[in-house]
Amino acid sequence: MDSGFKNKLPSCDNYVIEHLNHGELKITELSSRLNELPGNTRSFCTIPYINPTVNPLKINLFSEKESYLFGVTNYDCRENATLLFSPRISKDEYVQQVYDLKKKIQKGIIYEINFCMQFISQESDIDPLSVYIKLQKLAKAPYSKLVKIEEDFIISASPELFLKRTGEIVETKPIKGTARRSAVALEDEMLKKELFNNGKERTENVMAVDVARNDLSRVAEKGTVKVNKLYNIETYETVHHMVSTVSCRLKRNLTFDEIINATFPMASMTGAPKIKAMQLIDETENFERDYYSGAMGFIESNGDFEFSVTIRSIFYNVKTKRVSIAVGSAITHLCDPEKEYEECLLKAGALLKALNAEIKV
Repeated sequence: MDSGFKNKLPSCDNYVIEHLNHGELKITELSSRLNELPGNTRSFCTIPYINPTVNPLKINLFSEKESYLFGVTNYDCRENATLLFSPRISKDEYVQQVYDLKKKIQKGIIYEINFCMQFISQESDIDPLSVYIKLQKLAKAPYSKLVKIEEDFIISASPELFLKRTGEIVETKPIKGTARRSAVALEDEMLKKELFNNGKERTENVMAVDVARNDLSRVAEKGTVKVNKLYNIETYETVHHMVSTVSCRLKRNLTFDEIINATFPMASMTGAPKIKAMQLIDETENFERDYYSGAMGFIESNGDFEFSVTIRSIFYNVKTKRVSIAVGSAITHLCDPEKEYEECLLKAGALLKALNAEIKV
């Protein structure tokens, strides 16, 4: 329910803030957690990352209570003190772990795995809305959101679409392949072309596409799964990405839960084969992903939905004062562990700037 423009910020436990054009924020106040999708009402959903072969998915549902606009100019943004982040894994440990994963790839145990690392800052005091506004200016990501679920904040600048349903058509857009931006136009264009022609990045991308095709085939009418775009280069404020699009027509009478259970987690955040990659993620990563690399988005009253992958995000618990970020990259037989580490830091750049943060060396 849209209530127009209001000069107030939400005081409820659960809400979503989205950045619109012309310096406006859209604020959606949410109900408490629901056990099932509400009928004839727009709702919001978060799905933390989990290995569904080990544990059932945790689909958190909330109905929309009220939505309204708020002007950014009405908000006095606060700059927090410099934060220091501690890596949960050292660079040397990361490089060694990637070499170990490459040995498993060489043995044919897996072909690709998305290996992630986490950085944490304890006893930190931040203003989530100020950080979100700054992050949106830095990243201008298509799926930016500030989400509050009780004591937890998710400050997200995600560029990646997990799943979008429009009528009987669903699509997913896995990202695999990253290059830095340049302030020099000619060099920036050269970096885009190099990314497009990079054999390693194409290998990573097509493996994620194959996993996505397999996931969609579980819910698709026979013969309708197709790759709409392959190796498409999309440009964002801080990076270029290689993005592919896979879609299908859904079988009849599928429930929301059936669609999500067949496709989650996102292909690009697991690996190939997917089940074995998730098992190795459980064994090798030294942190619980939780909301990171999960999904979130709105479900319309007619059943259409749009979910982003919860990456390029900041996680803050207002009670414990703990801030964390996580980043990752695809590990294949062609990858260079040192360059994979550099790619992870590149992806973390805008998050650190928005937080006025540094990583302890």
